[in-house]
Amino acid sequence: MSANTPENRSNRKLLIGGLLVVLISINGILIYMNYQKKEKTEEQAEIINVKNSELENQIKIYEALKADFERQSQELQSMGLENDSLETKIAAITADLDELRGFRKRSYSLADQRRFRDRATAFEQQLKEKDAQIASLKQDNEVLFTENTDLKTTQTRLADSLTTMQSTNEVLNEKVRMASRLEAKNLNVNIINQRGKEKEDDDNEYRAKRVDKLRVDFKLAKNDVAKKEPKTVYMRLIEPDGAALYNLTTGSGTFQIDGEDMYYTAKRDFVYDNTQQPLSFTYDKNAAYKKGQHTVELYADGFLIGKTTFVLK
Repeated sequence: MSANTPENRSNRKLLIGGLLVVLISINGILIYMNYQKKEKTEEQAEIINVKNSELENQIKIYEALKADFERQSQELQSMGLENDSLETKIAAITADLDELRGFRKRSYSLADQRRFRDRATAFEQQLKEKDAQIASLKQDNEVLFTENTDLKTTQTRLADSLTTMQSTNEVLNEKVRMASRLEAKNLNVNIINQRGKEKEDDDNEYRAKRVDKLRVDFKLAKNDVAKKEPKTVYMRLIEPDGAALYNLTTGSGTFQIDGEDMYYTAKRDFVYDNTQQPLSFTYDKNAAYKKGQHTVELYADGFLIGKTTFVLK
């Protein structure tokens, strides 16, 4: 019986057709599976991209928060204030930033995303509250600065006024001081010889060898400005060589004129009473007097109040 019968040929065609159908189906399934796999891979890649974008965005948010809290800290420091809570927040944000940057090398889960979003929201709220406090402090500082400026201006004006008053008072005091200056009138020098006799020469010329003591007489002129009080008058007896006679044993000493020490020959204390009271000095040198012109100067209250000369021949 021949194998290549019409029936066999027909069966072969059916088998080949079935195989083709199976192959086409398998190929279709493979194509679909590959599509599904590609689609899943693309979806996973998109998820990864979204996570990475979310992570980088969160890092930027935290960097901005850190910069704002540091700004607040600097603003408070510029006002002379310190806030430890700000330093604590900056340290916490820095730690969060370090953790967020670490997710670049490991999985950044949805739970992590929610956790950092919530913390960022809380930090943002704290940032707004602190900005409001700083704005209020700045406004208060501006008010205080204005008040302080006004106070300083007032103080400066008062100081200027006080300086002007002090200067005016100093001028007035100096005028009063000058006006209260005493004046020695009728200043006269007489000699007393060894026998105790006093001699006056109209020309104020005496023989040196006859002089034992000198007597200086004068009167104080009236002065209604000068205070009636205890005062001291100093006499300087200046010899021809320009030196003032000075002997501690006879009561000599020093006094000040214009801030400088000056030697005096003798002094006398008295109470000024504005009655043109007469005063006098009797001076014993206890040594021979030099020949030549001598000068007598009288001082009181820091002023030269009288001066005269006489000659010993």
